[in-house]
Amino acid sequence: MRSAVVVGAGVGGLAVSGALARSGWQVTLLERAERVRPEPTAVVLWPNGVRALQALGLGAGLAAIATPLPDGGVRRPDGHWLVQPRPIPADRMPVVVHREDLHDALIAGLGDRVELRTGVTVRHVRVEPGERPAVGDGRHTIEADLVIAADGTDSGIRRQLAPESGVVSSGCATWRAVIPWYRAPRLPADQPLAGEVLGAGYRFVAASLGERGSSGGSTRGGIYWVATAAGAPRPEPPETQLALLRRWYAGWPEPIGALLDATDPADLVQQEVRELRPLPRAYGFPVGPGGVVLLGDAAHAMPPHLGQGACLAFEDAATLASLLREARLPDAVQSYDRVRRPRAATVVRQTRRMSAVLQTRGRLALRARDAALGTINSRLLSSAAASAAQWRPPA
Repeated sequence: MRSAVVVGAGVGGLAVSGALARSGWQVTLLERAERVRPEPTAVVLWPNGVRALQALGLGAGLAAIATPLPDGGVRRPDGHWLVQPRPIPADRMPVVVHREDLHDALIAGLGDRVELRTGVTVRHVRVEPGERPAVGDGRHTIEADLVIAADGTDSGIRRQLAPESGVVSSGCATWRAVIPWYRAPRLPADQPLAGEVLGAGYRFVAASLGERGSSGGSTRGGIYWVATAAGAPRPEPPETQLALLRRWYAGWPEPIGALLDATDPADLVQQEVRELRPLPRAYGFPVGPGGVVLLGDAAHAMPPHLGQGACLAFEDAATLASLLREARLPDAVQSYDRVRRPRAATVVRQTRRMSAVLQTRGRLALRARDAALGTINSRLLSSAAASAAQWRPPA
């Protein structure tokens, strides 16, 4: 029986662990935290992410937890439309899913061939010629045919195998929250919700998670919002951070003020936006009879502006699982590297272009951006949407 060690129990690690286990592999899943639990926020899945989950055998229950996300257009802080809402073809429409619902689906897909060990910090990876790859925490070493580094942006395995790739700040921070329906404001029928408002270094996006009343009182339904601001994360407690957000976004079009007023400090999740520059020189490293691969943010951490982080992680998992069914292990590792690096580079390039648009500052630069945003935004989003809609897992 073939064996794998997966380092990191985020969405990518959970997805690839379940896929390999269902293919007959014995999987050891290592997580540095003492408990495996998701953030109480949500995630946007574009068609490529949905298709990857389907290829992994996890698409059956997605319809029950996903909410379609129509185009809401782009407005300025004064409410002026920069880009009017447009219809999205069904095959290009993203969905939004509560992370706890997605986490439950991924956990349910693990099966009994996955051994989950928490509280394990992997400190080194062994890549000696002629030997099976292995990882260790300083006390114990675990060998396997395949090691999958899904240990996030700060991946220790990537630092050893691809030291040329460093983690840098993207120059902004995000705040996210889900307001449960019982606390969410009731909005006029003609008031837009899904969409974004774009200012000088500030951005606000909101979307519905299901229909009001459809969650039976569960906190997993509600209104999901994301605020982005240029600068470093705030060190103050959540109550002060929320007060700052209300001040920064004061006067922006409704329902932004109503959503921030309905947000509890305990709902707030702050995160510094970081990325890899440059991307690793390789995503697959053949080792003896097996190898090591990088997956998810360990391979291609990027700003969240196009909502492709989780989608690319699921693409990685679906691609790897498919290649491992069709090829010998060292060949599959090399094929994974050959297929995933150009794909990730394309999406990262699109995301960085969008990041430059969103972080425009200065009066003259803002006027130029706003005047051209309809063309720029449409071109970038159309390119990203086409890329997401066209992706297919390897046959």
